Amino acid sequence: MRLVIARCQVDYVGRLTAHLPWAKRLLLVKSDGSVSVHADDRAYKPLNWMTPPCWLVENPAEALPADGDVVPADRQLWVVTNKAGEELRITIEDIELDSSHELGVDPGLTKDGVESHLQELLAEHVHTLGDGYTLVRREYPTAIGPVDLLCRAEDGATVAVEIKRRGDIDGVEQLTRYLELLNRDPLLAPVRGVFAAQQIKPQAKTLAEDRGIRCLTLDYDSLRGIESSAFTLF
Repeated sequence: MRLVIARCQVDYVGRLTAHLPWAKRLLLVKSDGSVSVHADDRAYKPLNWMTPPCWLVENPAEALPADGDVVPADRQLWVVTNKAGEELRITIEDIELDSSHELGVDPGLTKDGVESHLQELLAEHVHTLGDGYTLVRREYPTAIGPVDLLCRAEDGATVAVEIKRRGDIDGVEQLTRYLELLNRDPLLAPVRGVFAAQQIKPQAKTLAEDRGIRCLTLDYDSLRGIESSAFTLF
């Protein structure tokens, strides 16, 4: 990663044009080729940027900045171009910092309570779905993607479970497609559906119930075995 703090002006030329006047900013060049221009506000959002695949050329021969003047000797010109021919032209002067750092491979963000955790916990505590439920398989493969959980109900019926952190209409539609496909298999049919999430939007619940899909609100802390600190009457 390369960090440059300098006074600069920026012009974007592409599907539209945009101009940032002279000011001190942070220029961020990542190993994936992306270039972004940051001010000391707006949290993580850059003022302008170019995402990969793109190419940075510093002080290209015979290049002119957006105002049509030749680049003075005490200035630099960066031209970042993507496959569509769009350009981010950054004219730089008064450089205060220009440093490069090797960060290595990032392991990624690990979130607590993501869908994979909910799936694992619900598979472990499959009785949450109802008395007599047993797990057939996690990530049951189909031609259109894996079903989160395939279970057997107490009466022997097959149950497909779709798990989301926040249940919306798209999740119900996804489960509907799984059910249509699974019900074509005579070894599984009839297959019922359960839409399980920590939060289920009212529109999603209405659609699910209209399609005969049962909704189940999951308590993540309870699945993890953590007692709630809230006072209850019963």
